[in-house]
Amino acid sequence: MAQDATSYIQHHLTFAKSDLFGGFHLDSFWISLALGMLFVGVFAYVARKATPGVPGRLQNFVELIVEMVDNQIKDAFHGKSKVIGPLALTIFCWVFLMNAMDLLPVDLLPTFAQWYGHTFYGADPHHVYLRVVPTADVNLTFAMSLSVLLMIIGFSISAKGLFGWIKELFTAPFHAEGLLMSIILAPINFAFQLVEMAAKPISLALRLFGNMYAGELIFILIALLPWWINWVLGTPWAIFHILVITLQAFVFMMLTIVYLSLAVEDH
Repeated sequence: MAQDATSYIQHHLTFAKSDLFGGFHLDSFWISLALGMLFVGVFAYVARKATPGVPGRLQNFVELIVEMVDNQIKDAFHGKSKVIGPLALTIFCWVFLMNAMDLLPVDLLPTFAQWYGHTFYGADPHHVYLRVVPTADVNLTFAMSLSVLLMIIGFSISAKGLFGWIKELFTAPFHAEGLLMSIILAPINFAFQLVEMAAKPISLALRLFGNMYAGELIFILIALLPWWINWVLGTPWAIFHILVITLQAFVFMMLTIVYLSLAVEDH
């Protein structure tokens, strides 16, 4: 039984990989892409069908999300940018949708993938893998956080100019009077700037990945229990996990806004 449980867990934690780039995770890519298209499609549909009169339920829901994101931007972002609003909205909705895949029954999509692979390609079901929570893939969370890092650098250069950004790398956080002290402190400032620059994407990526991986693993462990215990434990955990997936999407969005706000401000 222990071996069966071990094999079950290992199977559910194995990515569907391609032979490109050392094992490209196909499931993380395609599921995140489909969810991104779903987000864009729904919001585009609501924007086209929006009415100035009495809005429908879907329009009310979308307007509630947009207003929430807009309020957070007004409170946390102190610069001016036409990009920050769509960016923050996209991050919150997209990360939330990817996190929400954890609420699906553990065996639902992997079983369908096994049936599809066996029926149409003759693949051995035991060798057909599918992980349905993209944010439980550290590669995807790091890709997102590195994109945020590039935007931080871009926002900083846009606000301060290339020379101003390079100057800040060597003159902050420790300021000095006189050329000699500035030269002495320049390597120290640069080292601190590199640490700060590296800490931001690492904290973004690992926080989201750690929470979602832990949630995914708990759902898998609950699925191993008898069906009646599964329902008794799985239902309250799923309800609690709704708060977790929403909070993690909100935190990722808020930290992105704060980091970009810091990027356009002078130390």
